[in-house]
Amino acid sequence: MKIVLIGRGKMGRGIAEAARAAGDEVEAMFGRDDLDQLGRLGRVGDVVIDFSRPEALAEICSYVHRTGTPLLSGTTGYTAAQQAELEALGAYAPVLWSANYSLGVAVLMRALQMAAPVLRPEFDIEITETHHAQKADAPSGTAKLLLEAVDPRHTLTPVYGREGRSGPRGRGEVGIHALRGGTVAGTHTVHFFGPDEELEFTHRAASRQIFIQGALRMARLLPGRPNGIYDLQRILFKE
Repeated sequence: MKIVLIGRGKMGRGIAEAARAAGDEVEAMFGRDDLDQLGRLGRVGDVVIDFSRPEALAEICSYVHRTGTPLLSGTTGYTAAQQAELEALGAYAPVLWSANYSLGVAVLMRALQMAAPVLRPEFDIEITETHHAQKADAPSGTAKLLLEAVDPRHTLTPVYGREGRSGPRGRGEVGIHALRGGTVAGTHTVHFFGPDEELEFTHRAASRQIFIQGALRMARLLPGRPNGIYDLQRILFKE
C-alpha cells in the first residue's frame, strides 16, 4: 500500500513506522509547517491517512477532491460544519472517518447499542473518559461515539461536568466527564446506574498501537471501493 500521510504527531509517526515495518510505502508525509505543499502533489498513493488537526481539513479536502484518492481520517475535534465538509468528499472518493480505530471499541459500541434500549429509562447513564495531558480536545471523539451508541435518537441532554448547586440529576440528561493527565492512551467507561444495581462497560487502551494497527487495517480496505462515506462498524461486522 502506498500512503500519503497527514500529521507528524505521535499517531502520524507511529503509523509511518508501522506501515514501513509491514512493507507499505509512505510516499509523502506532511505536518503543520508544510501542509500547503499538498496542493502541489499529484495522485501518488493508494490512500490518504489523516491524523492531524481540524484546521488541516481544507487542504485535505482540496487534495482528495482533485485526485480522488481514498481518505481514512482519525482526526477529532471537528465542528458540525467541518464534519459535513468531510462527508461531502464521499462524492469524489471512498471516505472513512472514525474517532477510534480500535477493534475493542467497535465491539463495545455494538454491545452498548444492544444494552442501552433494554436498560433505559430506568437506568441513568454517565460517560467518563481519560486521556494524556497533551490531548487537545474534550470530550474525546470516542466519548462522542459512545454517546451516539447509547442515544442514537439524541433524546438525552448532554451535561459536561457539574459544579455548585446543580440540583438533582435530571432523568433526561447524560453526564460526560473528561479527565486529563500523565500519559494515558485512553480509557472510556459508560456507567449505567439503576435501582440498587450498577453496570459498567470499560475499554482501556494500553498504547496507541491498537489505533495504529486498526487504522492501517481499515486503510487497506478502501482502495477499489466505490465513492461514498463508509462506516467502520458496518465494515467490521460485514453489514
